[in-house]
Amino acid sequence: MTVGILGRRYASALLALATEAGKVDKVQQDLRDFAVSWNESRELRSAFENPKVTQQARKSILQDLAQSSDMDPLLRDTLMLISDRGRLSELPQIVDSFEMLAEQRSGRVRAEVVTAVDMPQAYFDELQKTLERVTGKQVVISKQVDPTIIGGVVARIGDQVFDGTVKNRLTELKGELLA
Repeated sequence: MTVGILGRRYASALLALATEAGKVDKVQQDLRDFAVSWNESRELRSAFENPKVTQQARKSILQDLAQSSDMDPLLRDTLMLISDRGRLSELPQIVDSFEMLAEQRSGRVRAEVVTAVDMPQAYFDELQKTLERVTGKQVVISKQVDPTIIGGVVARIGDQVFDGTVKNRLTELKGELLA
């Protein structure tokens, strides 16, 4: 997902506050949990997108969610601020940006791995070890499936792309044969 400026700013501020409080892991997990609830609940999203729902009602909803999920007060207050500014629609970008910034801060990098079919976890474990040797950093793998690549794997780490797909190899062979 492309992370916008607003998502990055909110995530950066939240990470700075969480780092200062020594609660990065707790805030990160609570943010993930809230994002899952946000994505799965059409009613929750509707309550924050509907202009007829008052700001006080939205705060009450967030307060209840925070209490029932044992959410860190730092995240609760940040979500209330984001809600007050009408920016909860930016939540997916905020989550992605927070994850990325937290990983960078801890010396980890995210590898987006695309395979043609679902692969066993052992495959991803071996791929992770290989990518860690290549990058010299701890790698966190984000998995995707795309049948159009026919077979093989594409791994993206930042600007680097490792393309070992059948589709890519066929394209290279076509170029060689036409040359």
